[in-house]
Amino acid sequence: MELKNFIFIPIFIAAITIFVISIKELISKINVGQPENRFSNIGERIKNVLFVAFGQSKLLREPIAGTLHFLIFWGFILFVFAVLEVIIQGFYSPFSFEFLGPIFSLITITQDIFGLLVFIAIIFSLYRRFIQKVPRLQVDKHGQFEAALILTLILVVVISMFGQNMSHVAKNNFILAEYEIRPITDPLSAVFFSNSASGFIPFEIFWWIHILVVFLFLNLLPTSKHLHVITSIPNVFFGKLKVDKNILKPINLDDDNLDSFGVDDIDKFSWKQILDGYSCTECGRCTSVCPAAYSGKSLSPKKIMVDIRRRSNDKAPLLLQGKTEGELFEKTLVHNYISDTELWQCTTCMACVQECPVMIEHIDSIVDMRRHLVLTESNFPPELNNVFKSLETNGSPWAFNQADRALWAEDLNIKTMSEDSNGEVLFWVGCAGSYDARYKKVSRAFAQLMQKGGVDFRILGTEEVCNGDTARRLGNEYLAQELIKQNVETLNNYNVKKIVTACPHCFNSLSKEFKQFGGNYEVQHHTEMLNELIENGKISVKDEKIISKITYHDSCYLGRYNDIYSPPRESLSKIKGVELVEMERNKSRGFCCGAGGGRMFLEDVEGGRINEERTKEALQTNADTIGTACPFCMTMMTDGVKAFNKSEEVEVKDIAEIILENIK
Repeated sequence: MELKNFIFIPIFIAAITIFVISIKELISKINVGQPENRFSNIGERIKNVLFVAFGQSKLLREPIAGTLHFLIFWGFILFVFAVLEVIIQGFYSPFSFEFLGPIFSLITITQDIFGLLVFIAIIFSLYRRFIQKVPRLQVDKHGQFEAALILTLILVVVISMFGQNMSHVAKNNFILAEYEIRPITDPLSAVFFSNSASGFIPFEIFWWIHILVVFLFLNLLPTSKHLHVITSIPNVFFGKLKVDKNILKPINLDDDNLDSFGVDDIDKFSWKQILDGYSCTECGRCTSVCPAAYSGKSLSPKKIMVDIRRRSNDKAPLLLQGKTEGELFEKTLVHNYISDTELWQCTTCMACVQECPVMIEHIDSIVDMRRHLVLTESNFPPELNNVFKSLETNGSPWAFNQADRALWAEDLNIKTMSEDSNGEVLFWVGCAGSYDARYKKVSRAFAQLMQKGGVDFRILGTEEVCNGDTARRLGNEYLAQELIKQNVETLNNYNVKKIVTACPHCFNSLSKEFKQFGGNYEVQHHTEMLNELIENGKISVKDEKIISKITYHDSCYLGRYNDIYSPPRESLSKIKGVELVEMERNKSRGFCCGAGGGRMFLEDVEGGRINEERTKEALQTNADTIGTACPFCMTMMTDGVKAFNKSEEVEVKDIAEIILENIK
């Protein structure tokens, strides 16, 4: 053994020991959370890791930043052979992967090519963060220091690897091994080194710099925001599967062991929710697309995750030591780290979850904290008093008489399930479709289209009550479950199999969350059914070429929640007199109207109005009609058009209304 081996071995043991201790501490902090089974369907989870973690699919939605991160990520993955070779050389100096033959060629080529790409990516990343100052990348001074340090360390790792390889070529008399291919460091070695003797000392210097910086980087990760380098892949693996996408977990309200409901502190979160906090990269993608943050409100999904991590670091060690009192225990995550105002500003639009590159589930945590405020503290904005009371007494968020729920259908000759339950489809009208003066016109339009298309449908009439979405997203899980169970009982009594609805919020609840309470139905959104009726020739559109320019606003609960983007657009495209123009943000990147998550019933007390931001974007298309497919969206966009004094020039119509106006 050489002297450097005797020096290296204790350094290696110390570095790995410290790292292992840090990881064990991290796992202990995460395990402070409540148990949750995230091991189902291993195959799909591995697929998510391959596409999202290794394929960087979410990051690449933003081409420039995504490509930079892709190169840095894969550069590090591929540099593992260089690091492994150096580590083995620490125990046995002459070691080389040369014995791998042709595989060694691939290793050396990769080191050179990706080394250069990573070098360029790091320089550009530093430029974007510190010179261009991309808004979403701006964090506090500590965060900026950490970012600069980590990026610099990666740069040093790459430079030292190049220096090591160039000096290696030089000290071997500029002759490459049989399978060694170095398209960059081979020619550069002749530039920086004059003869073989000049390569020996630099090789040792670069070798030590390389391995020491790698060990330093490794042990900085568990205590920095770049911990996501370690936690992101597990977080993607344990992320929600497609079958659970955007579905809230129910609370077992019959559990006698529960002395409170919802989450006020980290030990009431699940371990996965704490892992979410530790997996946040602070890249700001979530906050950059958050409608609340965009309109100047204090909510930042990134901050929510950072606060969860900060509280976990503060409280988890004390819990692990068995402590239950002290100054830190007088505080809670809710109120002291995350304000009530932030929690009530969320529209649950899922934009943050859609864009998160490591599959963090922001909305679940926000709703869990709302549940605590509502169910345990009875602490919620005063305007929700009437909403909750109306839901309890009238079965809708508005104070309308339940007996009037089917008045919209007068003179349309529509049967209720109680009159004849043999219909093929149940039309779930929803509260807005039953009571809102504007959206009752949509209910009538859709019903007339179904009649013209020969659809044998029924309604529940006065037996229908609110689907529970509003109450659930506002944190009133008890009320939501009561409404859902009542509806499930009604639907199952009539043996309902197929449902169609014009409300995306109803659609999401009926198709996904009713299953948690025994309600299993085939559910269609009305835009899907209308598109099918046109495609199958059941209803025919006019041939007149009266040009109407329409822009379509994607409902969050139809689009991001359920991936329904094409049917509304396909229906409009079949109308010859319609020119469809897209807003800048559309489909999965669509911008929220501001009404989801119960925000329909809350006042804006901070920042601008989200619906006006979206309406402004719609008006920029110069469309004469804004097409919608959701009652909440229709209300918000109509109010937005009024705010800009454009009501005489621009109409807001549902897809059903547009089609009805254009059928033969």
